[in-house]
Amino acid sequence: MSLPLPPTIPRCYRHPDREGGRSCTRCGKPACADCLVQAAVGSHCLDCARAARPDVKTRAKLATSGVLTPVTYTIIGLNLLVFAYTATGGGSGLVFGGNDRTDQLSVSKYILQGVLQRQDGTYVAEPHEWYRLVSSGFIHFGIIHLALNMWTIYILGNILERRLGGLRFGLLYAASLLGGSAGVILVQPGSLGVHGGASGAAFGLMTAVVVSLWLQGVSPMSSSIGQVLMMNILFTVMGSSFISVGGHAGGAVAGALCALVMLAKPWKPAPKWATYAAPIGIAVTAVLATVVAVG
Repeated sequence: MSLPLPPTIPRCYRHPDREGGRSCTRCGKPACADCLVQAAVGSHCLDCARAARPDVKTRAKLATSGVLTPVTYTIIGLNLLVFAYTATGGGSGLVFGGNDRTDQLSVSKYILQGVLQRQDGTYVAEPHEWYRLVSSGFIHFGIIHLALNMWTIYILGNILERRLGGLRFGLLYAASLLGGSAGVILVQPGSLGVHGGASGAAFGLMTAVVVSLWLQGVSPMSSSIGQVLMMNILFTVMGSSFISVGGHAGGAVAGALCALVMLAKPWKPAPKWATYAAPIGIAVTAVLATVVAVG
């Protein structure tokens, strides 16, 4: 009577000369210790581990997961660079602002009209300097002014950019900034003072968050954002002699209008194209309103 054959020892699917003591828990192929990768459950062969690996786009997203709001950090960095540029223009610029470089970047109706007043009181025609609609949103009159605005943008930017993505958040910020510049011209048409700062854009981000809460059925006043907005409105009215009321109002209106489309109700979202078109349209409207106002 013949004896039974000895059991066949499985061989590694990649190394036939090695014994495959274990098998892949995903596909069942025998493999040696060098060809198995520890998984959440059991061990996977190298082929299965490679197949389960995320694609390049996903890996890049995971690698940068610690920096989810690059546009927010870029905006803050630009404001810091412009502040350093203006502060070096004069000794008073570091603490109080008001140096020549700050004046060059501020927004004023008479500057946008291309008319400047000399020290002797005469008026001279100058080219229209429309870049001031943007540059005015990056200048600050001292460290405290800068710190308050950057802290606000940091907090709100981390909320909004995570939800909107970098590009749409950048468009929202731009629309709020230009809305603030337009507000200076429309709300305070007779003002000859220097207007500047990121507070117009910051107000736009603040009202965007408030509108978003309201659209979701949450009372804005039940959150710290709504309370902070009311406090800032109060400070703006009380400090109207040295605070740009028009800049704050214009930025707040622009941000709120953008949020109605960009941050619509989650169960009834706006078309994706509209979330891009809304801030662009509001920014263009703000610029056109300024052009008409200054003549």
